[in-house]
Amino acid sequence: MQNRGLIKFIAIIFAVVSIYQLSFTFVANKVKSDAKQFANGNQEKEVKYLDSIGKQKVFDLFVLDFTYDQVKTKQINKGLDLEGGINVILQISVKDVLKQLANNTTNPVFNKALADAKKNQKGNQSYLDAFYVAFDEVSNGTTRLASPDVFGNRNLSDEIKIQMSDSDVKKVINKKVEESIESAFRVLRERIDKFGVTQPNIVKLGNTGRILIELPGAKDVDRAKKLLSSTAQLEFWETYKVEEVGNFLMAANEALKKTEKPVAEVKSDSTGADKASKINDLLGESKDSAKAKKGNDPLFERLMPNQQGGPVLGYASTKDTAVINKYFKRADIKVLLPGNLSDVKLLWGKPNDKAGEIVELYAIKGNRTNTPPLSGGVIIDAKDDFNQMGKPSVTMQMNGKGAKIWEELTGKAYTQQSNIAIVLDDIVYSAPGVTSGPIAGGRSEISGVFTVEETKDLANVLRAGKLPAAAEIVQSDVVGPSLGQKAIDSGLNSSIVGLLLVSLWMLVYYGKSGWYANIALAVNLLFLFGVMASFGFVLTLPGIAGIVLTMGTAVDANIIIYERAKEELRAGLSLDEAVKKSFSWTGAMRSIIDANVTHILTGSILYIFGTGPIKGFALTLLIGIITSLFTSIFITRIFLDRAVKNNSNLQFANSWSKTWFTGFNFDYLKIKKGTYIFSSLVVIVSFASIFFGNGLDEGVDFVGGRTFQVKFEKTVEASEISHELAAVFGSAEAKVFGTDDQLKITTKYKIEDEGVEVDKEVNQKLYEVLKKHYSSNPSYDSFTNIYEGKKLGVLQASKISPAISADIKTNSFWAVIGAMLVVALYLVVSFRKLGYSLGALAAVAHDVIFVLGIYSLCYKFMPFHMEMDQHFIAAILTVIGYSMNDTVIVFDRIREFLAGKTKGDFNHIVNDSINTTLSRTINTSLTMLLVLLIMFVFGGESIRGFIFAMLVGIGVGTYSSLFIATPVLVDTMPKADKEEIERRHAELNK
Repeated sequence: MQNRGLIKFIAIIFAVVSIYQLSFTFVANKVKSDAKQFANGNQEKEVKYLDSIGKQKVFDLFVLDFTYDQVKTKQINKGLDLEGGINVILQISVKDVLKQLANNTTNPVFNKALADAKKNQKGNQSYLDAFYVAFDEVSNGTTRLASPDVFGNRNLSDEIKIQMSDSDVKKVINKKVEESIESAFRVLRERIDKFGVTQPNIVKLGNTGRILIELPGAKDVDRAKKLLSSTAQLEFWETYKVEEVGNFLMAANEALKKTEKPVAEVKSDSTGADKASKINDLLGESKDSAKAKKGNDPLFERLMPNQQGGPVLGYASTKDTAVINKYFKRADIKVLLPGNLSDVKLLWGKPNDKAGEIVELYAIKGNRTNTPPLSGGVIIDAKDDFNQMGKPSVTMQMNGKGAKIWEELTGKAYTQQSNIAIVLDDIVYSAPGVTSGPIAGGRSEISGVFTVEETKDLANVLRAGKLPAAAEIVQSDVVGPSLGQKAIDSGLNSSIVGLLLVSLWMLVYYGKSGWYANIALAVNLLFLFGVMASFGFVLTLPGIAGIVLTMGTAVDANIIIYERAKEELRAGLSLDEAVKKSFSWTGAMRSIIDANVTHILTGSILYIFGTGPIKGFALTLLIGIITSLFTSIFITRIFLDRAVKNNSNLQFANSWSKTWFTGFNFDYLKIKKGTYIFSSLVVIVSFASIFFGNGLDEGVDFVGGRTFQVKFEKTVEASEISHELAAVFGSAEAKVFGTDDQLKITTKYKIEDEGVEVDKEVNQKLYEVLKKHYSSNPSYDSFTNIYEGKKLGVLQASKISPAISADIKTNSFWAVIGAMLVVALYLVVSFRKLGYSLGALAAVAHDVIFVLGIYSLCYKFMPFHMEMDQHFIAAILTVIGYSMNDTVIVFDRIREFLAGKTKGDFNHIVNDSINTTLSRTINTSLTMLLVLLIMFVFGGESIRGFIFAMLVGIGVGTYSSLFIATPVLVDTMPKADKEEIERRHAELNK
């Protein structure tokens, strides 16, 4: 081998850098272990310990010293499925941005286009593109984007002129929307930086308007989601007094009597009595007086009027607010508003009791443009504080312009003895009066029923700024740290067992040279982890699966090299010549390069179209392919050359394994009709099951929905839980997940509704239904939130909106089709014959359909989940790569024999090609199946279906390489080419 010294130098440098980078991970884990031991199970104490040593030196490396904060930034990052935490994808509402750019126009064409865009948006199509299509269809040339009542308004007068074409306006709008998304990205990054989690991650997902946010270690789910999605639309409004609105409320109640049935008497259970008591306490009324009103007044049965004056109109239970809102929106009720109240806004306050069940109703002095006298845009600073009563509050400082307006507003309130409502996202946080004259200087305070955490988050939002538009959580994953630790343990176990078995097989089958392959495998794993640590890549549970699969690819190249060396030795070459030949382009290198290029192509497509953990799997696989190529080709070669030079007794097999998988003389083409019939039946049965039978078990990745992994104290009946949840959610499904005391619950309840409050409502309903199955009577927080050591309740939760699921389904389809076509194109270029591509495509299509058919036929009764989701698509793409690998090994030998001097007719040459390469095919597939089987047994429930797909795929891929790909190649090769090959071989063998 030329440049042996350079290769050794590169390998040594690479190894040293890898060890250096990995040392930070070992040190960080040691510090965390010490923190856990110090805290003795107290999570808060553990966090404080790690915070306290952040600036302390914990790692001395020669002349370099590193603090804990520096060490943890250089460690291998663990994904949320291993670390625990919260992962969300936020969709910035482009619809809201467009409405703002159009100055909230009432143009019917524009507003219909907005609605149609939402309804007709296709998978992988942005809302903005859908809007343009809808606008063109609705306007039909009658309205232009540059019209004064669309985008040609005064707000965009500097950039959009009335004479501009629609295509020119689109360029401006595209830019403005991108600026809004960038603004949202900056605001969210500022909020996250102050949230207090280690190594948060925020990434814009192309130009989709979506932003991926990962908060490893975050545990308060509701708080985190609210912080991320809040638009922080802070407004200051004047309020009406209750006596100014009282007559309208009385008139509304009288009008409702004509259409609404009396509400039944309040049941005398403890819950109803408790709620009534709370409202009575607020009003200072007796229970008897409140009860006397029941059944007489539709409005006042739900809204208890405030009889003490001030800005509060009345009090209601949170569960009644939706009905009351519906009353006030009725046209026959709106006409009862007197002229001076025509622009009134009726808003609810923040719950003013600890249980969050009682809210106040306020009447805000609105206007036709819905523009507040003062908005939160004037806030230049905000901080959490405590008011004079010692209760949590938020103090704000306004800029000069805001301070002047605030002084005028408070002066007017002081003179009129009225109140100013402080409104955040249409919720009244407080409505204080002004008792000491106009407030100068722009400094003010928001107080109300706050917790310390709420004031911290509110101050954080106000400092960071408001989002330019609403941010809807369209996908979320919540993983408990206990579940993450379980994933780490299962992944580690499968990795160790897989490594040991593969290494043992190499020793049993290849003897002394097997040791060299195992050393190369160990170096490969060192390099792989070193690269991940150096570039800050994230390790996920599917990523661990990728590492275990890398073990198979790492020895795959060595198997091809060793099998070629054995062939050359049997052909009479010396050991030195056999080694050189096996590492040459005409030896094993061509097969290795072709096989690994197909892997890289499918892995790249998986990386491009995958998201989250699947992208981590693809990245790990790609890195592993590259490092395994280096170690198999160069590291192994160094050891083999040294053994040859030292005249050591180098063997490529043990005495008992010399003849394994040799001496085959099977006629594969003779039975091709039988294999065609068998495979055709498989395809027909698979299609029948998919399209007319069981179908496929499409997971929430493809159809949208919510899933919860819930752990119970004891075994529960899945069908019973499904029935109970269906009564509340309309439809729900519960399946056993791993053990009989753990369920995976899926529902589509309100999946299209937006807002954090909807997510909280779903969590609350889930808790109410399931809490009776726990003897420990867990609280809502302990059941829903994630925390260290959690063993019961919700361990993992996810949500995928229909828009996201449509994109995932579209991406998955094109990923599979694209992988097959790209690899087929590569084979055309590499082999320069169309028949090779057609054979490979036929084999891969057969394998994909076979796996889909197995999943369709078996998902209803298998003891593990067999859903169609992103993990399944990753498995399919991996199967495509490995099926191509097997096929390429066979095709490479066929090409070699067809170009050589082998005796016999065309079919005989092809059969000899397959028989002589069978040992490579069997060993390659055997090592992969062995590794996958270990992962299937030890890898954990969450990836079991994913691994099963690869097990089936690689098994059938070996069959298709021999019995589908090769016969198709033979049948599609032109007759003239076959005759020319036979003529040439006959001449060479005269």
